[in-house]
Amino acid sequence: MRRRRSFLLSLGLAAALATLAIAPALATYPGGTNGRLAIGVRANGAANIWTMRPDGSGMRQLTFGPNFKLCPSYSPDGRTIAYCATAGDAFEIWTMKQNGTKQRQLTHLGGFATFPDFSPDASKIAFGGTEGTDPNGEIYTVDAHTGGSLHALTSCAAFGPGCFNDTPVWSPDGRKIAFTHADDSNDDGVTNEQVWVMDADGSHAHPLTSGPAPKDQVPDWSPDGSKIVYASGSGYSEGIWVMDADGSHQHQLAGCVQPAPDPCATGSTWGPTWSPDGRKIVFLRDLNGLGIPDRPVYVMNADGSGQHRITSAPITPGVPAWQPLDVDEG
Repeated sequence: MRRRRSFLLSLGLAAALATLAIAPALATYPGGTNGRLAIGVRANGAANIWTMRPDGSGMRQLTFGPNFKLCPSYSPDGRTIAYCATAGDAFEIWTMKQNGTKQRQLTHLGGFATFPDFSPDASKIAFGGTEGTDPNGEIYTVDAHTGGSLHALTSCAAFGPGCFNDTPVWSPDGRKIAFTHADDSNDDGVTNEQVWVMDADGSHAHPLTSGPAPKDQVPDWSPDGSKIVYASGSGYSEGIWVMDADGSHQHQLAGCVQPAPDPCATGSTWGPTWSPDGRKIVFLRDLNGLGIPDRPVYVMNADGSGQHRITSAPITPGVPAWQPLDVDEG
């Protein structure tokens, strides 16, 4: 399935996970303050969750050991992190306290569960993935406390065999979920991968974007719910775009101007996440396509101005999450 490969390749994990049978979300809540940033970082054949201050200082490692812990997402009160991690031959959703303690596996689907996102009332977690041997990626919700009450919100039944739905994110009012949908995919690429939106119960799903450029990791709502930021482009030529919540007024903020060569000269930009106060957007700039082994974390103003790097040493992080409230990790 192309979507699984896209997730693994984006973190350089494809070779490490080639033996698996099953060959990342990120809501920002209104009224918050800009807390820490959480990221999954690949190093030494594994991946673990780290956090840092919004200026890149004070990096702290929350998870340790082998295997892969990725795609973190904070709860609305900033005190819990949901994330995806390998469990046997599967990726499952896990949770832990904001300081890395009380780690526990939430889902036991035996499939591929990634990019968890808390509902604004913290009662549910939405995520993208597969259940058991299901070949298609769908959007699911589970009880955020028990992992029970699994419910599929999307269906690929009317689309191609490589269809997938992924990277869900709740609107700040809890009424909508934005996500990425592709009509089909195979080894040659993806067909019509766009940003979609649906009601929180899965009804009235429809696309917000169109055009040939695929839209991937990840859409995110502004804290006031008026806009959605997303990545657009393929390979090493992605850029960051923003639109009104109804899909209108689409315009680019950062990265490669489409259509772009692969790789483009500025490095691919993706993984945008809005700051809780609505003034900033954090994102990744991937320089690997230019032969530079680095994927720095950047922050910019919400209008695309003031882009600056906040990590110094070369690292390989995944999509960042922004803590909605500045809760101490001590």
